[in-house]
Amino acid sequence: MSLRFSNRRRFRVARSSLRQAGVAVCVAMLCHGCGTSGSVRPAEESAAEAEMVLEIIVSPATRAAYERALEAMDGDDSVEAELRLKQFILEYPDFPGAYVNLAIVYERDGRYEDAHNALDRALALDPAHATASNRLGILLRKQGKFAEAEQAYLRAIDSDPAYALAHHNLGVLLDLYLYRPAEALQHYRRYQDLLVEPDAVVGRWIIDLERRVGVVDEATRIAQEDGV
Repeated sequence: MSLRFSNRRRFRVARSSLRQAGVAVCVAMLCHGCGTSGSVRPAEESAAEAEMVLEIIVSPATRAAYERALEAMDGDDSVEAELRLKQFILEYPDFPGAYVNLAIVYERDGRYEDAHNALDRALALDPAHATASNRLGILLRKQGKFAEAEQAYLRAIDSDPAYALAHHNLGVLLDLYLYRPAEALQHYRRYQDLLVEPDAVVGRWIIDLERRVGVVDEATRIAQEDGV
């Protein structure tokens, strides 16, 4: 049978597996951080996984095994998820999305070197795989490699300029870790523009950054000039 793996990006969706036409697609999740009030940003970034669209022929058993891997990821069962993903990769070693999901499993377990290797494999198969570059950026940020993380996010955006979550993640990096608020503001705005509905939390971040960098919107400027 023919099985089409793909994904549709979703935002602000927590810990969910996506489905399209009854066929398994790679997991999309919202990484949970330490949400706080004010201008403090979450410690974790959001990310959607597995954007590769690929036509492959798989058996019903293989499809079921892959779906179980996604369910295990969704349920934080890293042992089961790793086993199922590795089984899938043995049969289909040229599917980048499987390596991306395997990297997520490794990252959750703190196995950063293994996660890096899995992402390297995904990017070797598809250098323009935006999701793999985005996940690499998250991994490098966690390791304190901020300059390298920035380059990974930029590669994700270069591969897919409409990849909203990469703009979000780069904005967080520039804001919290690289202390470049004006550039962070640009990426937060771009993230908002790409969403179907604006993110209220990011909207507050934008207002905060506009104040910090001295940005005044046109209506406010005119009111100030008129002495209002």
